[in-house]
Amino acid sequence: MQEAFSPQAKKQALAMVANLRGVLRDDLATVSWMSEPTRQAAIKKLDAYTVKIGYPDKWRDYSKLAVDQDSYVLNVLDANRFAFDRDVRKIGRPVDRKEWGMTPPTVNAYYDPRLNEIVFPAGILQPPFFDPQADDAVNYGAIGAVIGHEMTHGFDDQGRQFDPKGNLSDWWTPADEANFKARASLIAEQFDSYEPLPGTHINGELTLGENIADLGGLKIAYLALERSLAGKPRTLIDGFTPEQRFFLAFAQIWRENMRPEAERLQLATDPHSPPRYRVLGPLSNMPEFAKAFGCTPASPSGTLAHQAVSLW
Repeated sequence: MQEAFSPQAKKQALAMVANLRGVLRDDLATVSWMSEPTRQAAIKKLDAYTVKIGYPDKWRDYSKLAVDQDSYVLNVLDANRFAFDRDVRKIGRPVDRKEWGMTPPTVNAYYDPRLNEIVFPAGILQPPFFDPQADDAVNYGAIGAVIGHEMTHGFDDQGRQFDPKGNLSDWWTPADEANFKARASLIAEQFDSYEPLPGTHINGELTLGENIADLGGLKIAYLALERSLAGKPRTLIDGFTPEQRFFLAFAQIWRENMRPEAERLQLATDPHSPPRYRVLGPLSNMPEFAKAFGCTPASPSGTLAHQAVSLW
């Protein structure tokens, strides 16, 4: 595993997490619509985040799971039984906060509100998401946006209902909750207007948490990039500025081909918007994107028809 994700790469990824957390902390400290009691509770929750990068310190023991070449079906049944027995043995025991919900090779990441943790397996800390040899603009646009996405989940429409210890708790003042919901409804309305397939729109309420996290994560990553570039030369690479490379890297991690039937199923059941709109939606709310590419409000590539909507 250390060959695929070296200690130096882990150190670099942790530094990015620390930078992004610092940016979000500063943002929470200054957001205008949030009252001081809610602000302090939000910062306390952010400071309590547990960060898991790459792979666990203690590996899961599979020595008692027998796997052979005789029957695929029996292997699957045995594996399911092994996992079930393992879950049963947890009953009545303290929560293991060092346990991972994904395997290290998994190309994914998650925020767990019950443990108040963000987790990034080694599988996603590979190109095109993360490359230790790439410049900051590319890494912040790709894995930086993913890290910011998971951080923002702690304050989306669902994650905000949990406290720093992972308990369901209402730590918002009534006025702040109303302000949050008013701003969140604008994001839901924005995505309701998108029509990926003729006659079929994105469900803005179903996808609200992920859309909030996409927008918040991208904004946090952008600010973190600007912080990392402070005092450094703004070098052109392949003719693109750092800001342009940032947005291009963000768009590239969502490249995907999908059959209409699969997209129709996703629109009906998946809390994530289709990949194309995970790019178009947040970017249409980012004046920084329009500035980076010289877009005008009437330009299709930089449309600001949806006014910049931000929870933070």
